[in-house]
Amino acid sequence: MTDQAEQLRRKLQDSHAVIPQAKTLAIVSGKGGVGKSNIAINFSLLLAKRSKKVLLIDLDIGMGNIDILLGTNAKYSISHLFEQKVTFFDMIETGPNCLDFIAGGSGLNEIFQLNQQKLTFFIQQLEQAVKTYDYIIFDMGAGVTRDTIEFMKAVDECILVTTPEPTSITDAYSMIKHVLMERETAFHVIVNRTRNAKQGIEVSNRLIGVVKRFLNQSIHPLGSVPDDEAVVNAVIAQEPFVLHQHNSRAAKALESIAKQYLNEPVEPTNRSGFIRRLKRIFTER
Repeated sequence: MTDQAEQLRRKLQDSHAVIPQAKTLAIVSGKGGVGKSNIAINFSLLLAKRSKKVLLIDLDIGMGNIDILLGTNAKYSISHLFEQKVTFFDMIETGPNCLDFIAGGSGLNEIFQLNQQKLTFFIQQLEQAVKTYDYIIFDMGAGVTRDTIEFMKAVDECILVTTPEPTSITDAYSMIKHVLMERETAFHVIVNRTRNAKQGIEVSNRLIGVVKRFLNQSIHPLGSVPDDEAVVNAVIAQEPFVLHQHNSRAAKALESIAKQYLNEPVEPTNRSGFIRRLKRIFTER
């Protein structure tokens, strides 16, 4: 970790270097219990498998569990950054496929309720991280909370995880509405725990239609993941399902989703807007 931090410092000291910036993603859900964190971990692992440098940050305040799902015992959590000023590069753990991650904290309230000094330190750490990774993925808390909405307004893109349940779809639309009414944001949708691919398409089309009709905005379907016992078995084994049973229906479906996502048109590498937007949100709170 010390070597990694030193390499970053040398990069930042070279004012003439053109440093690509990470694409920032928030993975969210309108309600709990839809498998959001499981999708976040396995999706991140599949990006890392394709030689992308990925940092997964658990911002599900009070309910963080990515280290448990990865079968690890993290030394630090995101709460250590705010309470003890531990840096990102000291907190980062490395999991399978060289996936870097920061575990969630249970001793925090909403981030946006913290004092300015702690928020400034948080942004400083993010400014360094975006110059180091290809993707920074935030696993946000479920439901419409202030932290979740504010981060969704700042990141480059959002991936919303829903299920075919009517309440899940309704809550997903509510979350999209909260964000799009304040800022035009790129939304992708993954439908989890479907009976079959046809049901996934139907749910996606229903959500796309409602958003287009009432918000006059477009959202982008990424695909669906079937309800699969292999996922339950992987959770019990504390191993991501794309590794535990890589030939399972769920793993193959998420492989297709990751491939589709990476094959989408590439945006310009300068994505400094994330930090700028985050600073503005913090100062306006």
